[in-house]
Amino acid sequence: MEGQPEILQTAIGYGLQGWDMAKVWLLSPAAWSQFAILVVAWLLAVLITGRIRPALTRLLTPAAGQDGPIASARRFVLMFLPLLMPLLAYGLTGIGESVTRSIFGSGDVIAFGKRLFMVLAARVLVREIVTDPFLKVLGRLVLMPVALLYLFDLLGLANDRLAAISVDLGNISFSALSLIRGAVSAALLFWLGRWSNSQSEDFIRRQEDLRPATRELAMKASQIAIFGAAFLLLMSIMGIDLTAIAVLGGALGVGIGLGLQQIAANFVSGVILLLEGQTTVGDYVVLDDGSEGTIVKMTARAAILETPDGRWIVVPNEDFITSRVINLSDAGSQRRYEADFSVSYDTDINRIPALIEPAVAALDFVLTEGARAPECELKAFADSGVDFSVEYWVEGIEDVTGKYQSDVLFAIWNALKAEGIEIPFPQRVLHHVGLNSQPLVEAGDAA
Repeated sequence: MEGQPEILQTAIGYGLQGWDMAKVWLLSPAAWSQFAILVVAWLLAVLITGRIRPALTRLLTPAAGQDGPIASARRFVLMFLPLLMPLLAYGLTGIGESVTRSIFGSGDVIAFGKRLFMVLAARVLVREIVTDPFLKVLGRLVLMPVALLYLFDLLGLANDRLAAISVDLGNISFSALSLIRGAVSAALLFWLGRWSNSQSEDFIRRQEDLRPATRELAMKASQIAIFGAAFLLLMSIMGIDLTAIAVLGGALGVGIGLGLQQIAANFVSGVILLLEGQTTVGDYVVLDDGSEGTIVKMTARAAILETPDGRWIVVPNEDFITSRVINLSDAGSQRRYEADFSVSYDTDINRIPALIEPAVAALDFVLTEGARAPECELKAFADSGVDFSVEYWVEGIEDVTGKYQSDVLFAIWNALKAEGIEIPFPQRVLHHVGLNSQPLVEAGDAA
């Protein structure tokens, strides 16, 4: 063995130790008694689990349709019932270990069996209970290898070896163990932060007594608090001095002041919009540059507008503060629109208002009470006919897409056609002067 590599010599040494331990276990009466206790503990765990698991399942299963916090807690506990058998066997084996150590003065076999039941519990947890894909991968790559090291009582040795390996990052030195612990902790903390943020956002959205802007601000604040706490906790786990974070924060502040002014301005503007609540998700706005649409989302940097034709426009939050914005959703729910039409000069125009106003008022979406009733007005004497306009009021701002105007124009057309009133088309009178100054002869007269 002297000429073999060091890693091979170490493996052979562990193999010989394991063989010596196995021979002791196989030849020792105390070891056989411990094996017997392990078998009895396992059989008792299987028997007890078979008796009490159905009763626990019935007790913890909530009735259909129950979605309260108690029902959710019962469903959560119900998920862990598959762990009942290995954990029960682990507990019974622990009792047997204390008995054997008091009688024989040793309990290595039963201690190994106890660790084996804990490994089985970890395997059940990863395979049957955890459903999140990220946690399942983390369990397979981290929890199961750690459980195997624990089974063979090598966890302490592995910790010592990893702690002895140093990794230098500039002037900062980390051990391999701290880096691994930090990576695993970061994965767990930020997954937990994402889950907590999702739960808190769902809870805040259900608070209908709060204004939409207040709910948005509360969700942003909870998100910052959750991930900020996760970051600080991770720094503490990795043993990084938080004074370095303070220095980094100061440098970041200088960077914001010099190179990130627009981002900072948009962020502050977003906070102001959420606090004031005058512009929030669901509002229909018209910007100073002519862009218009419904706000479907507000982020820390910008708002997302959905235009009537389905396009999404990203508008920086600063534009809502520094420019003029018309909020059509903030002034009331009733809106006035107009529909233009023309009639020929042969028409008795005094009949038009009395004819058009009832026709438009008959539409079910048009308001007809008081000053909101349809009103037909004479606009102009145009080149081809007499121009009229009918003003009508509707509940809501949906007509930005022409949803109602089409029905109004159909009603005007049908009312005019029913009375034989002509809607003129563009007309022009041409005077043609020839060389002999003879008047223009129409095609019909020439024939």
